[in-house]
Amino acid sequence: MKPLVYTRAQALPGILAQRIAILDGAMGTMIQRFKLGEAQYRGEGYTGPGNQGSRFADFPRDLKGNNELLSLTRPDVISDIHGRYLAAGADLIETNTFGATRIAQEDYGMADLAFEMNVASAKLARAACDKYSTSDKPRFVAGALGPTPKTASISPDVNDPGARNISFEELRASYYEQTQGLVEGGADVLLVETIFDTLNAKAALFAIDEYFEASGECLPIMISGTVTDASGRILSGQTVTAFWHSVRHARPLTIGLNCALGATLMRPYIQELNRAAPDTFISCYPNAGLPNPMSDTGFDETPDITARLVREFAAEGLVNIVGGCCGTTPDHIGAICSAVAPLATRQRPQFFYKDAA
Repeated sequence: MKPLVYTRAQALPGILAQRIAILDGAMGTMIQRFKLGEAQYRGEGYTGPGNQGSRFADFPRDLKGNNELLSLTRPDVISDIHGRYLAAGADLIETNTFGATRIAQEDYGMADLAFEMNVASAKLARAACDKYSTSDKPRFVAGALGPTPKTASISPDVNDPGARNISFEELRASYYEQTQGLVEGGADVLLVETIFDTLNAKAALFAIDEYFEASGECLPIMISGTVTDASGRILSGQTVTAFWHSVRHARPLTIGLNCALGATLMRPYIQELNRAAPDTFISCYPNAGLPNPMSDTGFDETPDITARLVREFAAEGLVNIVGGCCGTTPDHIGAICSAVAPLATRQRPQFFYKDAA
């Protein structure tokens, strides 16, 4: 098999072979702490760099909750969050693009802004990484491609199992646009994450490969699925092992799990993934436990608890990248960073990456 030759982040495979790398934590959790209202989401009152003036003042739909729009209307908020995670020790930070697909933005009537959101978000993350990077600790922008709110494998109508509200082609086109925006904005890595439907992920991976072929770029790909409950399956019905075999053709730099579960419940599935994918780097970024509306972050676990649980993964030799998903903050990432720093990374894979480092 022809070895992969990355056009960006060439140093990353070598880093993962030498030490455990740190991914950042939740973007949504941090945005909620700013307590932004409808006016702030529209950019009203913001006069800093990149301000949009009155561009969205009269937009006919409510925009509060459209976190990806903040990369355009409140870039200061997104940059601040990136900076906090980098200061806490993150090696990779995710772009604010989880929902920045044409498909997801249709919910706000902003599908035509998807490409612009991706470019802007990647530029913000790029600037933050460039500010914090040093010769001995480079930082990397992970361009985040979320699952979209629609599923190609599951019917939205309980009375019609064959019904679908999205096609593979629609997903492919949407992901191609997102990929182009992220790469043009400065992403180092592409992260297809929070996968609950493998067919959606396949559309994203197809689009990424198509873009690489057209552009001449070849970025490392990270893939992260989501086990939704104690059944050990993702929502579209696959076990962790079956999920891996469905996406391994993309030759990802990492395969992993995130979201839905805290570290305690995620552990057996990370162990399964280790057995299924011995030649690939493993990532894991769990939620901060279970939802708890009474806590400061909306989740159960404090930074010390999450860090202790993630450290157990590292001590067992299960991971190459760790971070946090829903409910995690820079304090969680800082605690995780300190907890795993003395521990060895998972044994270096030798199959896909021996010529890529």
